[in-house]
Amino acid sequence: MARSTRDLGKIVAYQIYIKSFCDSDGDGIGDLPGITSKLDYLASLGIDYVWITPFFPSPQRDNGYDVSDYCAVDPVYGTMDDFDELVREARVRGLGIMLDMVLCHTSVEHAWFQRALAGDERYQRFYILRDGRGSAGPGDPGEPPSNWQCAFGGSAWQWEPRLGKWYLHMHDVSQPDLDWTNPEVRDALVDVVRFWRDRGVAGFRFDVVNLISKPEVFEDAPGGNGRRVVADGPHVHEYLQELVERSGIGDMLTVGEMASTTLEDCVRYTAPASRELNMVFNFHHLKVDYRGGNKWELMDPDIARLREVFQTWGEDMQAGGGWNALFWNNHDQPRAISRFGGRGGAGYEGSSWEKVGKMLGICTHFMQGTPYIYQGEEIGMTNPSYASIEEYRDVESKNYYRIMLDEGKSPAEALRIVGERSRDDGRTPMQWSADEHAGFTTGEPWIGVAPNYERVNVAAEEGAPGSMLEFYRELVRLRKELSVVSEGSVRFYDAGAGARRVIAYERELSGEAADAARAAGEPVRAVVL
Repeated sequence: MARSTRDLGKIVAYQIYIKSFCDSDGDGIGDLPGITSKLDYLASLGIDYVWITPFFPSPQRDNGYDVSDYCAVDPVYGTMDDFDELVREARVRGLGIMLDMVLCHTSVEHAWFQRALAGDERYQRFYILRDGRGSAGPGDPGEPPSNWQCAFGGSAWQWEPRLGKWYLHMHDVSQPDLDWTNPEVRDALVDVVRFWRDRGVAGFRFDVVNLISKPEVFEDAPGGNGRRVVADGPHVHEYLQELVERSGIGDMLTVGEMASTTLEDCVRYTAPASRELNMVFNFHHLKVDYRGGNKWELMDPDIARLREVFQTWGEDMQAGGGWNALFWNNHDQPRAISRFGGRGGAGYEGSSWEKVGKMLGICTHFMQGTPYIYQGEEIGMTNPSYASIEEYRDVESKNYYRIMLDEGKSPAEALRIVGERSRDDGRTPMQWSADEHAGFTTGEPWIGVAPNYERVNVAAEEGAPGSMLEFYRELVRLRKELSVVSEGSVRFYDAGAGARRVIAYERELSGEAADAARAAGEPVRAVVL
């Protein structure tokens, strides 16, 4: 790739969940003009790239990750002119716009799937269609082709009478997976990426991209965990190389979301010689509070395990020439500040909220990699702790609430678990001020605002010495100013059995980089505790 490790180490990106960032027209839903209105704020953070979640036309079964048209703007978010203005205004401020590309699956409302339903055999080959097991012939579904479960609960296969086949959906039933073995599918997706590149996009984040290559044979998976069977499939690396080369994005910022991935594959995805991606997100560090590996079973975070994950991925990616995207929060995760103990005194100096929030920032922002700040993280936004399941909007949360009730959990216990695990925890409106609805909208927000917005908001923290916001600005500044942070090697310390809840590592420059740092009066070694 054209980008060097030095360049990647100085970059900081900011993720926007468009639906909840800033509403410009009072309909309760964030939009593109809302983002444009906040570009000065984003630039003031010192960041380089703004990653925006999907704003393409969508029936919103999965909050925009069910795309019905890859090359248009959903009217609820604005117009293509609004997007072009956003790109122009961002560039004026030295910011690059990154788009979130969902190329593993489409919506059932996408024209390709609709044509498949109408009997067009060409478009039927765009999707993964199979006969059922034990089928007696046409019209008899039999049983699903494998025991795979989808990410949101239930079978990953859906019988479609109009096709006379089962279609695969690794996510919601409304999101049929594309068949990347079909060259026409790959051609169409290259055209999609080129379309946005030509409109001035500066980078791309690829959603669950390591699931695009399915196994040769669809066999049952232990426990129905089809994701582990599908992840890092047999042709995924060649597909990514082809996509990057043919769409002409090799010199742009690229990051892949990797589900149930391996370290070895992630080294290969990101090593410059592979010519695939600049960096990857993995989620192993955000499973340290999953009892028995189950997201919907709670336990206190295992900090010793967290340290092991950071060490393995930090040091081994470094050894293999790979590159990590560093993050705690995103649109699919509960707020880390709530998750790791910052539950008391939100907005107050000296509270667990303040101490945990700053600790989390230090922990990842000084590691080797490229940090991502998720909207509201820089002001310490927390889980909302909604009082009823009706307040949640996320399809996964609602599905698993019902599943937990069916398993015998009480409504109160199921709600408590959803409150700790829901993707909606990270999707509440951005808290701009203490005004009504946190200054996010003049209308009724699509989802409720966290109740602590009167204390935890941008206006309250702007310019306030020691505030979370100013602390995050300092973290970004130090990464850009200190070569030891942007370029140094990383080595983790063994904290020992007596300090199982301590994470400690060092960054160090060597050779010419160390000489240059000394000449500039910079440190050549940093210890982070």
